[in-house]
Amino acid sequence: MKKTLGIIAATTLGLLMAGTASAESLTVYSAGPGALIEKLAAGYKAKTGDDIVVFQATTGKVMARLAAEQSNPVADVVISASWDTATDFDAQGLLLDYQSPNAEMVPDFLKSSDYVAQGISALALAWNTTSDVPEPKDWSDLADPAYKDMVTMPDPASSGSAYELVSALVADPNIGWDLFEKLHDNGMIVPGANAQALNPVLQGSRAVVFGAVDYQTMGMIAKGESMKVIFPTTGTVIAPRPMMILKSSTHQDAAKAFIDYVLSDEGQAAVAGAFLMPARTDVSADRPLISDLKLLTVDAGGDREATLTKFADIFASN
Repeated sequence: MKKTLGIIAATTLGLLMAGTASAESLTVYSAGPGALIEKLAAGYKAKTGDDIVVFQATTGKVMARLAAEQSNPVADVVISASWDTATDFDAQGLLLDYQSPNAEMVPDFLKSSDYVAQGISALALAWNTTSDVPEPKDWSDLADPAYKDMVTMPDPASSGSAYELVSALVADPNIGWDLFEKLHDNGMIVPGANAQALNPVLQGSRAVVFGAVDYQTMGMIAKGESMKVIFPTTGTVIAPRPMMILKSSTHQDAAKAFIDYVLSDEGQAAVAGAFLMPARTDVSADRPLISDLKLLTVDAGGDREATLTKFADIFASN
C-alpha cells in the first residue's frame, strides 16, 4: 500500500476523504484525544505498513458524519466516547463480530462479541485552584450560592461521556432532574463539548467544570495548569470508549489488525499515556483506576433522546 498517514480534524471536515485516503486505506472515525489517535495511527502504520486515515472529532460530530454517509459508508472502525454507541449499533446489526486475541485481559463488562473498550475515562469536578470559590466535594455543592455563575458543563448532546453522567444522575432517586434545575438557577452554563466547558475554567472566568472528562484535566495539570480533579463523594460514572468494526467495512482484515494493535502492550501504553484507564487490567497507569472510584448505577434502559431533550429544555435560557 501507499505509505500515507492522514489525521483529519473536525475543522477540515469538508476535506475528509477528498483525495487524502486511497482506496486501500483503513479509515478510523474517533472521538476523544486527538494526540492519542494520532499516536495509535502512527504506531499501527509503523507495525503494519498499512495506510490509515483518521477523522477525529466529538462523539456528536462522529455520529453525524456516520449518519450522513449511511447510504455510502466510509468508516471501517469507529471509536466512540459513549458506550451506548456500541450497544445501539450492535442492536441494529451494524457491527462485525471480532474478538481480538489481545482482549483476554479486558474485563467481560468492557467487551462483547463485536466491540471492546479502547480505554476508560471517568467524570469528575475540575476545579481551578486559583479561583475564589471553595473546593467542591460533591455534585450538589455546585448548586450552592458560593458557585453562582462560576460553573460550566459539557453539553451531553455533544459529549457522549457527559450524556452518561446525566443519565445516571437523573435516574438516581436521591438526585434526579431537581439537581439540574438548581444548577440552571445557579447560573451553570453549557457552552459546548468537553473542551469548550474546560476552557473558561482554565482561563479563570469560571471556576469549576461539572462533569469534566478526567483525562483532559489531568493532561492540563501535567502541563502545569492550576487545576484539581475531584471525584464526587456521591459517586461518578466511567465512560468506556468502545472500538467497533462496521460490518460495511471493505478492509476488515486491516480493521481487525488495528483493534489488535490498540489492545497490544504498545497500544495500551499509549492509552495510559493519555491519562485514560487502559482497557487491559495488566497494563498500569499513573492515575486512579476503576477499583479506586465510587460508581453510580448506570441507567442502561434510559431514553437518550428524551434525556437530551429534557436537558436542553432546562438550559435553553443559560
